[in-house]
Parts: sequence; C-alpha cells; structure tokens
Amino acid sequence: MPVFWLVLILLALAVAGYFIGRIRAVNSVGGDSRVLHSLPVYYGASAAISVLVPAMGLLAIWLLAQPILVERSVSGMIPSSLIPDGANLNLVMADVRRVAEGLNVAVQQGAISNEQARTLRAETSDIRAVLGQVGVALGQEVRPEVLRAAQSYRNLSASGALAMTVTVLALAMVGLGVSIRISHGQFRARNVVERVILLLLMAAASLAILTTIGIVFSMLFESINFFRLHSVSDFFFGATWAPNFRGDSDLSILPLLWGTLYISFIALLVAVPIGLFAAIFLSEYAGPKTRAIAKPLLEILAGIPTIVYGLFALLTVGPLLVSLFGQSGTLGVNWMSGATSVLTAGAVMGIMLVPFVSSLSDDIINAVPQSIRDGSLGLGATPSETIRNVVIPAALPGIVGAILLAASRAIGETMIVVMGAGAIAKFSLSPFDSMTTITTRIVSQLTGDGDFSSPETLVAFALGLTLFVLTLGLNVLALVIVRKYREQYE
Repeated sequence: MPVFWLVLILLALAVAGYFIGRIRAVNSVGGDSRVLHSLPVYYGASAAISVLVPAMGLLAIWLLAQPILVERSVSGMIPSSLIPDGANLNLVMADVRRVAEGLNVAVQQGAISNEQARTLRAETSDIRAVLGQVGVALGQEVRPEVLRAAQSYRNLSASGALAMTVTVLALAMVGLGVSIRISHGQFRARNVVERVILLLLMAAASLAILTTIGIVFSMLFESINFFRLHSVSDFFFGATWAPNFRGDSDLSILPLLWGTLYISFIALLVAVPIGLFAAIFLSEYAGPKTRAIAKPLLEILAGIPTIVYGLFALLTVGPLLVSLFGQSGTLGVNWMSGATSVLTAGAVMGIMLVPFVSSLSDDIINAVPQSIRDGSLGLGATPSETIRNVVIPAALPGIVGAILLAASRAIGETMIVVMGAGAIAKFSLSPFDSMTTITTRIVSQLTGDGDFSSPETLVAFALGLTLFVLTLGLNVLALVIVRKYREQYE
C-alpha cells in the first residue's frame, strides 16, 4: 500500500477515534458533560492521539530504517570483483536501485509479470529491452550479479512495505481500542492530552539540535578521512589552492578564506551604513503611515532569491563597474578588466544584506526605553543629538549583534559569488580582481565525476566544517551580545 493511502487511513481512524471517544465519555455519565473530569473535547483528542501518534511515529521510523537495512543486506550480495575498492560500492548500488525500480515499473505497466520479475535472468533474457520499454536507461549491460541484487532489493522492499502496513495499522487499531476502553467520566483526559502535546513540543525543539549534531558529525567523519590523505599543515597554513585530481594537489584554505572575508567585508561596508541609517529613519523619524509602507518594501529584498541577485551582479553591476573602472571606461583607468570582481559580488551582496541589518537594528532601537529619550529631550538635547548620544550608544550592543548575524549570512553566500566574483583563489588587495570563496569551492569539488575517496573531493567536507565553525562562532557571539542588551532593558 502506498504511504499516502496509509497516512489517509490513519487520519480517518484518528477522526473516528475522536468522535467515538468523545461520545463514549459523555454516555458514561448519562449525557451530563458537567460530571466529566475534563471537557468532552479532551476525551476525543485523547483517542485521536492514541491512534495517530504511535502509528505515525512507527511509520516515520520504519521509513527511515528500512532503506538502510535493505541496502545493507543487498550490498552483501555484490561480489568484490565489482567493487575493487570501497569507493565504487555506491555506484553499483545506484545501478541496483535503478534496475529494481525498472522492474517495478515493468510489472505495473504489464510488460512482465511479477513472477517473471523475480525469475528474470540476465544470461537468457534481454533485460535492457525490458527496462527500455518502461523508459529506464542504463549506461552499461546489466550484470547477473547486479540483476540478482536488484531482484533481492525489490523483494525485500516489497516485504518490508507489507510488514510496515500491517504493523502500523495494527498499532493504530490497538490504540483505538485502548482509547475507547479508557474513555469514561473519571479518566483524566486533559492531563494526558497536555502531557502528550508537551512531549511533542519537546521533540520538535530537540529536532533542530539533533539535526545540527548530525550535520557536524557527518562533516567531521569525512574531514577526518580527508586529513588522513592530506597534510593538516598544508590545509591550514599553505598558500596555494590548486586541486588537479591527479595527486600532489595544493589544497590550502587560506586563499579561499581570504576571498570569503574580503567579499564579506565589502558587503558589510555597503549594508551596514545603508541598513543602519534606514533603521534610524524608520524608528525615529518616519510616521506610522510611512513606516507601514517603507519597512515591508525594504524587507522585500530579503525574499528575493540569491540567484536573482547573482544575475543582477553579472548583467548589471559588473558591466556598470567596468564602464567606470575599465580601460575604456568613464574614468579612463584600467583597474578592472572583467565584470567579475570582489567589488561586484560585495556590492550586490551588501544590497542583499540591507534588510537583515535594517530590520534587526530597527527592532533593537525600538527596544530602547522611551524614558531615556524623554530624559535627553527634557535636558534640552535636540532629536538628532538624542539619537547620536543616547539612543545609538544604548542600542549599540544589539546593533553589533545584528551586524555579526549579517556577516555570518554573507560568509555563507554562494550564488552571488559564483556569478559575480569569479573562480580564482588567490591573495590580492585589489577589489577589482576576481576571487572565490569557500562556499563556491565546496560546490565545485562535489560536482563532476571525481572519485569520492580522493582528497580533492573530501576537501569539501573540511572546508564545510571550517565554514560551519566560523559562522557558528559569529552567531554565538552575536546572540551573547544581544542577550546582554536585552537583559539590560527588559
């Protein structure tokens, strides 16, 4: 049974349990709901939770665990001759999954029977013709070992899906029966419902933490594999980035880190003054009508996809800068030879960061107590002097936190850099030169046909881990500063 229909059945059982549990609880006290320990809605919600939560939890765990267990079982059927080294096992398993999917489609479309799919042999049947009828393209001949593994993969997946359906529905029915049985006047349904909701909220809050831990460990293990193949000192203290996928590559993070920080610095030079001045205007000078119009329009910039900013950098800002600083430009200088440069990417990225700085700074400035402003104005200071000497110093810790958050956003940007800054990793002080960043190199190293076990591919995880630590440090520092500010005035 497809998962979609299984979920619909569970929802239908939960709805049925809601009404049955509610009606049974009311009937148990002779129809007088005032005698019930809890409101009738809680008895219905308790029944629905008893049906839905355990079954959906088991379904989620099953869907996550079954592919892992099936692949682990099937991978043992792959002979070592097809995988001379561990790096090619994923490629072989991809062929296994593709053939298994093709067999499923062929059975569904009637090209072959279910029995033929189980007994089909690569030595005596044209498996490519069968799969070609259902639109499954293969790059090479299907080996007998791959076909047998695909048939086993298909059979195990089908058996697992059947067992999942039966087990999940059985658990839902058990939950329905138990909830109906305990739905009586003295049952503390409200306590149960609130306790379950609290556990669900705790699980939702823990999910983000567990996801972060999973991301860190996934990058950490691959980074360890990288440092087993490449020198740690060269990665952190080398001066050249030159991956050639042929051995003896120079894989130093310093040129990439320099480009990342340089572009981010220029972006902050653009975003901080504009965003801070916009925040001051919106919070201190703009009227309610102007603020109601200007702030949403300003925050629209945050919703524009970064690829659009990248196109804007490539087609508009880059040629504009070349027309100013190029050899035949308005200024008559030859500082910029192409549209891709640090200045191009930094300027466009700064525009993208304006709403981050302005919105956060606006909220922080508005959090400064009005009594401080009134005291300054009462002593004879002008509004501008109050803003300059009282409001901004009071809001400065929060503003610094907002700037650090914007900096971490700039460090992690990819598409604007790809299209606006170029792909050259080098040390240079000129903002008119092309450079690249850590994020663009991560994308570059993980795309293509490179060997996943090579240092040139694994270096992407070391770069990602370094970038994660850098942005995490900035975020933690920003949150600490903002928290101290809020504790001072709240």
